[in-house]
Order: sequence, then C-alpha cells, then structure tokens
Amino acid sequence: MNRVVHFEIHATDVAAMKKFYSDVFGWDMQQMGSEYGDYVVISTGPGPDEMAKGAVKMEDMGINGGMMARKGAAPASGQAVNAYVCIIGVDDVDAYMTKVKDHGGTIALDKMVVPNVGDLAYCKDPDGNLFGIIKPVKM
Repeated sequence: MNRVVHFEIHATDVAAMKKFYSDVFGWDMQQMGSEYGDYVVISTGPGPDEMAKGAVKMEDMGINGGMMARKGAAPASGQAVNAYVCIIGVDDVDAYMTKVKDHGGTIALDKMVVPNVGDLAYCKDPDGNLFGIIKPVKM
C-alpha cells in the first residue's frame, strides 16, 4: 500500500515555528546545514528502528517530517484549505487546544465527537498552517 511517509511545514519564521511545535507537541528539531537549504528535520517520536527492536507497537507509530522557509505569502484567514492536512494523535484534545492557544496558535474548528473515531479539533499554528488534533477511540 502507498502510505504517507513524511510531512512538511512551510513557515514564514522557521525559528518561531520550530519553537511552537516543540513547545506544544514536544517534537525534536534538527537544523540541517546550508547544503540542505537550511531544512529542519522533525522527529515526532519513535521510528521504524525502534519498532523493529520491539520497543514500539505499530499503533504507536507515526511519521516524521520537515520544515522549511515558506516561498510565498502565508495563507490568508478564511482561505480554503489548499494542502493535505495532518492530524496529530493526542491524549486530551482540550488540553492541547489550550497549549496551542497558549503558544500563539488559534482554534480553527472547535472540538467535535466523530462517532467511532474520537474527539477531533482543527487548529492553526501562528503562521496560519492548519492541522488537526485527535484523541482516537480505543478499538
């Protein structure tokens, strides 16, 4: 099956967005050198190596990503979504909505219950990038 294996966040202020995602979600950021276009590698948690060792279960796996300087204007408020939207698994949607707001983000769509799926909300980082947060229903 063809799976999504990497995501990218485009940022007007890369340093500020690195801080936002590190502060809100605890993601590790590794700044690459200029030979890589000053790309930032984002680690959201354990990777395939840890799963292969049996240290992580498949259902706890996610994907890692990157961040780079935006090549144009940030999305305008109210603009239609024009990219894939990543949804981040969390243990408490209300707590993460508060963390998002406390770190300069906004709530784009308040928490809702999606039957047989979980609690879901959509947020924007301080640069206007849309993302979701979900507390999945345990199956």
